[in-house]
Amino acid sequence: MPRPLEALVHLDALQHNLTRARACAPDAQVWAVVKANAYGHGLVRAFEGLRAADGFALLDIAEARKLRELDWRGPILLLEGVFDARDLESCSRLGLWHVVHCEQQIDWLAQHKTEWPHRVFLKMNTGMNRLGFTPQAFRNAWLRLSALPQVDEVSFITHFSDADSDKGIAQQADIFLTHTADLSGERSLCNSAATLRHAHDPKVRGDWVRPGVMLYGASPDYPEHDAAHWQLRPAMTLRSRLIGLQHLQAGDTVGYGSRFTAEQAMRIGVVACGYADGYPRHAPTGTPVLVDGQRTRIVGRVSMDMVTVDLSALPQAQIGTEVTLWGQGPHGSLLSIDEVALHAGTIGYELMCALSQRVPVLTVGDDHGAHGTAPAFAP
Repeated sequence: MPRPLEALVHLDALQHNLTRARACAPDAQVWAVVKANAYGHGLVRAFEGLRAADGFALLDIAEARKLRELDWRGPILLLEGVFDARDLESCSRLGLWHVVHCEQQIDWLAQHKTEWPHRVFLKMNTGMNRLGFTPQAFRNAWLRLSALPQVDEVSFITHFSDADSDKGIAQQADIFLTHTADLSGERSLCNSAATLRHAHDPKVRGDWVRPGVMLYGASPDYPEHDAAHWQLRPAMTLRSRLIGLQHLQAGDTVGYGSRFTAEQAMRIGVVACGYADGYPRHAPTGTPVLVDGQRTRIVGRVSMDMVTVDLSALPQAQIGTEVTLWGQGPHGSLLSIDEVALHAGTIGYELMCALSQRVPVLTVGDDHGAHGTAPAFAP
């Protein structure tokens, strides 16, 4: 029998979350952001749940090629553009749109020989200070691109640094809109946080929104708002079973470093999941977990292959009882990946992307996992 640990990717949740993105940004087209192997969900699996998107945005040409092999004929956007002049050949062959964020990329385009002019998104650095032209250099970059026969159409893009916080987007949005006001072309401003919090404003909504983490059912502004507040459903479940039981007396310790000491007699369970599976090693005692759909906590240090949980209030739990590390549990239960991440001092994005290759992943469709209930574990 295989080790009782598996992840589920819920297609119905992906579809639902994409619908939510559309509802937040009426009249805008939607890029489904599937970078980092679709935030750890698997590009091929996520494609099945997100194929109703208007386009897909990612980083790697290899992933773009995979989408074409899946018979996707719509737009694909390289969010960081090309990394080498030779990448432009792949863009021509695969029909990829790409971001232009520096002079070097314009130089490469100017030297590129192609029968098919490229669609590009010119990026403005409005305050994130990672990629993009400064507002002062932006117009010259636009003039250079517009003069190139290798370029078919120039659109405009920026990225908000504080859409998930009280600082907000007003200053960055004003810079972007001011410096593109008299330029013709489509605009893309909103990531997940901006789509949820600000896309009701038509000026900010633009022509394309770029939801990422919200498509996978995590909240970009947690803990201010949880996924339920935004009506999002978790698209990934990580679940296992109890594989061992221990009875502790007051003063007994648990795990490496004896980080947890029992204050009284208690029963603990051993779960087949650890940091080698992608569960956060620094998750402390008190991090929530579901045992047969009921909340309890982990105790002691997370090991490579195991984590221990408090069963003091769960007398019915036995070896083989289902444990939900995050996502959709039995009996309609839910455990937010954001809540687990907060306890571990990180964010849900990282936990999704850190899922180990050794964890089997199953795809469940519209007839499974509806209304927050995961399909039953195989016997």
